[in-house]
Amino acid sequence: MFGLIFLTLAISLYIYMRLSRGITRSASCLVGKTAIVTGANSGIGYQTVLNLASRGCRVIMADVADMTQSKEKIIEYTNNPNIVTKFVDLASLQSVRDFASDIVKSEEKLDILINNAGISISKENRTKDGLHPVMQINYFGPFLLTHLLLGDLLKKSAPSRIVSTSSSFAFLNTLSVKNLNFNDKRGLFIERFHSYANSKLALIIASDILAEKLKGTGVTCNTIHPGFVATPIMPKLYSLTENIFLNSITRLYWIFYAKNPWEGSQTLVHVAVSKKLEKVTGKYFWDCKPFFKPPAANNKQFCKEIWKATEELVNLKPEEKL
Repeated sequence: MFGLIFLTLAISLYIYMRLSRGITRSASCLVGKTAIVTGANSGIGYQTVLNLASRGCRVIMADVADMTQSKEKIIEYTNNPNIVTKFVDLASLQSVRDFASDIVKSEEKLDILINNAGISISKENRTKDGLHPVMQINYFGPFLLTHLLLGDLLKKSAPSRIVSTSSSFAFLNTLSVKNLNFNDKRGLFIERFHSYANSKLALIIASDILAEKLKGTGVTCNTIHPGFVATPIMPKLYSLTENIFLNSITRLYWIFYAKNPWEGSQTLVHVAVSKKLEKVTGKYFWDCKPFFKPPAANNKQFCKEIWKATEELVNLKPEEKL
């Protein structure tokens, strides 16, 4: 009897997950537009580049990995030769500055910035900048990059869009000003889980404040939850625990319920290109629809404190601050 109930629930969940997956219906043409996608070499980032390129967009693929093969495949599939690859290591503030400087010098416009790169875990506890690797790659790096591209390109190219990949795990955060530069030197699973969750909440907070500061400029800022996607990022996080039951449940979920990378890219693409969202800013999207945010993101004083502390941690110069 219990087995039948479990099977019924499992099948019902499978059907619901399949039917509720958001798919963008936007047919926007992007000929003449330029976009940057970080974390572009694989997974959601790769599928996003593929989608934008198929719409005629000039796409700058930004990643720490060798993107030669990915670029060749995208050009072959889309017949769009206007694909550029550039190295950026979000775990290095200097690399982010070098990348941004190169973009500002080489590009006349930037219509779409997609902050998609991210990691779930790191073997190291600190980068050369003295920051937590997960927080730096997922949050500090994109925060700095966005600021460096705003004045010279994104504002000049308005209407333009900034879209950042957050996560539903932002709801499970423990974020505070004190632990913004997270320290998980004990290497506990729960600590590393929270570093990931905190980075995703911080992205929402920064995007919301940017949206407010950029009102009237034509630049919109939104975040998205791509869903639970069959990419290596989350299984790596769960693999840190020796809990056999948790690992087994996770693997089963990924096999039967997780989205594939194309499905995971749909909300990201939708928010980046849909004409219906031209003036929508400061929102958080699930399955191509606005969703409510973690409670902490609605605490304005808390968010201001996180923003100010972030400015200091990434060493923003006075002229770079908004």
